[in-house]
Amino acid sequence: MATSGNGPMFLKAVNCFGDVKDKFFIANLMKEVIDEVGHQNVVQIITDNASNCNGAREIIESMYPHIYRTPCVVHTLNLALKNICSAKNIEGNEET
Repeated sequence: MATSGNGPMFLKAVNCFGDVKDKFFIANLMKEVIDEVGHQNVVQIITDNASNCNGAREIIESMYPHIYRTPCVVHTLNLALKNICSAKNIEGNEET
């Protein structure tokens, strides 16, 4: 999926069933799309916070230093809220 001044647009879907989704596989998929649209037209990629996506980010940023990866805000907020809202003392609290 991509977005521009004209709004969001769907670019590509890939059936990855049975493939090992390591950082190299993900980086290669990203590179294919970046090359299709032209690296000069890409500013940012957004992925979830999995380690394989972080590894793919490093590969992409080494190839295209002007492209930045942003972790998914929802995943970041979920982790933060999980830590903030976790029960600290459940022994004396019937409703946690």
